[in-house]
Amino acid sequence: MRISAAVSGALAVLLLVLVAVGWPPLLSLDRDIAEALHRSAVAEPGLTHLNRILSDWVWDPWTMRALAAVTVGWLWWRRERLLALWVAGTSLLTVGLQQGLKAAVGRERPSWPDPVDSANYSAFPSGHAMTATVTCGLLLWVLALHWYEGRRGWGTLTGAAVVSVVGVGWTRVYLGVHWPSDVVGGWLFGWTCVAVAILTYRAAERRRGAAPGADTGSRMGEGQ
Repeated sequence: MRISAAVSGALAVLLLVLVAVGWPPLLSLDRDIAEALHRSAVAEPGLTHLNRILSDWVWDPWTMRALAAVTVGWLWWRRERLLALWVAGTSLLTVGLQQGLKAAVGRERPSWPDPVDSANYSAFPSGHAMTATVTCGLLLWVLALHWYEGRRGWGTLTGAAVVSVVGVGWTRVYLGVHWPSDVVGGWLFGWTCVAVAILTYRAAERRRGAAPGADTGSRMGEGQ
């Protein structure tokens, strides 16, 4: 997990720098992909409508935050207060990081003469992609902490999480409100937040020793 956090964090920072300085090869690739997908979105209104439903409702950041809130409530009810606070804190810190990066980079969103959707605030990183990555990552982590007996259905849940994270990124570029690198940046920064959260939680559990949730935490460590 340390290697994963370091690699994703380094790639996220590298991409941030390339976007901030306007590296021509990246901007050109972004433009080529965005233009191709926008032509498809304009030509296929039915598919565009489906993408809007998925982006604005199914995988919307508020939907993801609601899932995180339910998870926090469930953990609190189980008296796993530290884990509940970790999930809540990571989700909130992610929002702050995301907004801070958007303000610092100030990247303009794609502009089209015939837009099929609209969005506010700066483009980098994609808030939808980052929020989905953090929420799905945290939910899988929490499930892994508790669902260690047999793990039936684990593949289905993992697949659903991957489809959600990749799918929401696709919708944002397809609808013409993000550049591809915005989405990749959201994925990288989002996963870095998840990895750091898991690492720091394990460290906190080791310091606490025998405490509520310590057994499940150690099992997760063994599973990794």
